[in-house]
Amino acid sequence: MNDQHRATSRRTLLAAAALGLTATPLLSGTALAATGAEQQEDRSRQDGGRRSFVTSRGGELRLDGRKFRFGGTNCYYLHQQSHYMIDAVLNDAAAMGLTVIRAWAFADGDGHEYRVLQPRPFQYDEAAFDSLDYAVHKAGQLGLRLVLPLVNNWPDYGGMRQYVSWFLGLPDDSYGEGANHDRFYTDANCKKAYRAWAKHVIGRRNRYTGLRYDADPTVMAWELANEPRCRSDKSGATLLGWAREMSAYVKSLAPRQLLAVGDEGFYGRRGDADYPYSDYEGADWLKLTALPAVDYGTIHVYPQNWGETSGSKPGTDATAWGTRWITDHLADGRRLRKPVVVEEFGLQIDPARDIADTAARDAAYRAWTGAALAGGAAGDQFWLLTSRVDDGSFYPDYDGHRVMWNNDPANPTRTAAQLFAAHAKAMAAAS
Repeated sequence: MNDQHRATSRRTLLAAAALGLTATPLLSGTALAATGAEQQEDRSRQDGGRRSFVTSRGGELRLDGRKFRFGGTNCYYLHQQSHYMIDAVLNDAAAMGLTVIRAWAFADGDGHEYRVLQPRPFQYDEAAFDSLDYAVHKAGQLGLRLVLPLVNNWPDYGGMRQYVSWFLGLPDDSYGEGANHDRFYTDANCKKAYRAWAKHVIGRRNRYTGLRYDADPTVMAWELANEPRCRSDKSGATLLGWAREMSAYVKSLAPRQLLAVGDEGFYGRRGDADYPYSDYEGADWLKLTALPAVDYGTIHVYPQNWGETSGSKPGTDATAWGTRWITDHLADGRRLRKPVVVEEFGLQIDPARDIADTAARDAAYRAWTGAALAGGAAGDQFWLLTSRVDDGSFYPDYDGHRVMWNNDPANPTRTAAQLFAAHAKAMAAAS
């Protein structure tokens, strides 16, 4: 099958954000401020005893000797924006009771409108790291933790496409069959540059905290990539081989921090007609999650983007399908004895794709977070929390998934934000 139109629907809109922010005033108000195993946990404490690292053991995330479960979110733009914008969204996250935020730790390729962290292979712009450094600093002050992917599967902010362009000069086919894109996983120079980037970011010293990134418990986890796919090898062997090599390498750089692949949860089953369970994307979640250096499995939930709706597949309901997707992975995670995090999920209001209005979307989010809580998920992170931009207006809703923490009745996502805040409290209570 060809899912190109579904795969691009969210990503192409985010590309607009990568190329330049256009603020739109939406609401009034102000952003809210606001034995061996035991020895391993002892070693997880930061030098100086200020905070502890989150660890993974026996199918659970753990913190200070207790199970650690969280409600969280994504805000990809922390690595690019002003201190005011970073403060706004992280203060809102803290006010909601969220504890884990996922944000990008990459921006590749010279000549773009966004602020580039890696203009060329093996060259890094230290001045451009100010936003990421500050975000880590601010998150630590608020008691939040960060998950940082090291490269993008998609062309936004450079991504794997940029590495392939640098070394092989091939045109991008990230949204097509992926033959060029997938050279990222096998080309020796691409892999060498990726390893160098990982080493640079993980080992660099934060100008605000004075700590190396690998010594800061605020960075809960590194991810190999955001949504890695390898369509040119349906067997999953190419992506698995790359993930095995790079997970061992990244873990050697950051042994006290968690590591995840960052994939979407595709099962890679040959002959399965259901796209997310099939081998179309060349990813096998069970094998990726089982890798020895991987601390927890990740899944994303986008039934509308993946054709799992009544309009595309009669008899299917987007909300019910998403609940099944979550519960299937949680059951498999228990068998693997690996924690599972539902690290991205979102729905657009679209009657043609099973979500008629805000109430229907809230009901779906309530079902999905309820399944995560009841099923033992280590955490979940909705896509995405945004807040104010530099002129005081709100960050634009580029992809129809924006959630804002603002009690103005005009805020169309007010009830969703309240739902996620209550869920985060319930997850913390279950720790």
